[in-house]
Amino acid sequence: MAYTTESVFRDDAYLAETSAAVVAINERGGIILDRTIFYATSGGQPGDTGFVTRPDGSRIAIAATITGETKDEIIHVPAAGQPVPEVGEQLALSIDWPRRHLLMRMHTACHLLTVVCPFPITGASVNEEDSRVDFDLPDVGYTKEDVTARLMELVAADHAVFMRLITDADLAANPGLVKSKNVRPPTGTGKIRLVCIGDNGSIDSQPCGGTHVKSTGEVGEIHIGKIEKKGRENRRFRIRFGPLPAQ
Repeated sequence: MAYTTESVFRDDAYLAETSAAVVAINERGGIILDRTIFYATSGGQPGDTGFVTRPDGSRIAIAATITGETKDEIIHVPAAGQPVPEVGEQLALSIDWPRRHLLMRMHTACHLLTVVCPFPITGASVNEEDSRVDFDLPDVGYTKEDVTARLMELVAADHAVFMRLITDADLAANPGLVKSKNVRPPTGTGKIRLVCIGDNGSIDSQPCGGTHVKSTGEVGEIHIGKIEKKGRENRRFRIRFGPLPAQ
């Protein structure tokens, strides 16, 4: 039986604490709640870590967050040796906020990179310090310096970042919204979540279920650390925090 967890993080990525009730414990000791602020690993973004606090004040460290039988079933994986709560228990949830915020900044930076490099995406991975986006791009024609400068222009402009829902029909009528070459956003619910950048999404709009900051200025200083050739028509761009190192 698959459970449905209310994904609070989709409406408020900045909520670092909340409460929830335990609805099930799976066969591996994974905790399933009625609602959560813990993002589950998906779309290249790793799941949240943190802890939950039981009514007696004891804590259970959460080492990972993943999806279960469906994308709507979110499983909180306790660290090794941790106790397991009882079904029905009310827990206080706390994510590792500094880590989450780094991931939010990085994920937003990846979206900015797809604006600077408007080519089909063949892969992506978001991490705290070093993220990557792979493009179907046979001839680079780009340098680390040029891409970094254009990224920082978008960051400095402090464009608003916001979410908008569209219908399956809207997406079908605007296929260019999907930047991934091989992965399509899930449809069938009637609602597609777009992450938009700029006035009315003028800088970028694309389907995404991840967490992001509220403005491009919050991304902070970033640079392209490396551009790698991964196959005849694939290039990997690595994004890192901080200024571009001096050559």
